[in-house]
Amino acid sequence: MLREQFTGSGNVVLLAGGGKIHTDIAARFVRSERELEEIAASPYSRQIVRNILDSNHRAALEFDYFLFGVDGYSRVTEAQLIRKRLASYLIKSGRAELNGKRAFRVAYPREVAEFRAEIELPGGHKTCLSGRELAEITSQWYDAGLAAGIAEESLRYLKPQATVFKGIIGMNAHALLDWFAIRCCRNAQAEIRDLAGKMLALCRKAAPDLFENAGPNCVQMGYCPENKLQNAACRGKIPTKNEALQLLREHYRK
Repeated sequence: MLREQFTGSGNVVLLAGGGKIHTDIAARFVRSERELEEIAASPYSRQIVRNILDSNHRAALEFDYFLFGVDGYSRVTEAQLIRKRLASYLIKSGRAELNGKRAFRVAYPREVAEFRAEIELPGGHKTCLSGRELAEITSQWYDAGLAAGIAEESLRYLKPQATVFKGIIGMNAHALLDWFAIRCCRNAQAEIRDLAGKMLALCRKAAPDLFENAGPNCVQMGYCPENKLQNAACRGKIPTKNEALQLLREHYRK
């Protein structure tokens, strides 16, 4: 049975991270002359964290780790998500659950679900199908294959990329800042941008000092490194890297 939802309705929960911040302690270990036990017992220093972020020396950020539970996002987004290599992932199997728990769930844009197109079947027969009807046919075909005894690892070759995944994502604060810089950008695909935005909101709440200025590259850097690929909605509002460099060159020529 097909279960449908639209992109943007995925769920993200923070399983671990925040609370006690370790970035400042990690920084002290490589800069302080005090004994290890004394460094470890030091009170939290917001200023040290801010100094690290301002200086862009982010190695100490790798000692604060965040764990997220994710559900309701498509396999399209999963493929983009796991391109971030400095992270840990545990993804639920692409095969549906058995023992009455099977669910053929999809997440896709509303316009894809409602778009209708005429297609020609073998034999010259023509029909008109919406994206929703195509997903429903695939769901029924999948169930029929199961009933016929075909292994799920074989049937799933024809499961759509709209099929949702469930998983756990682990990233340290350094990796998260880098990931937010790319995936919160308006150039990112809408669904993964939604995922990144929800993760960022959770991080800001759990560890505001670490993520106060987190976001897309333009927020973190003050300019857009995309240059000619800058999103149309940002043109004229946010300087590109080339434009920012030109302003600096003109300033120093004076």
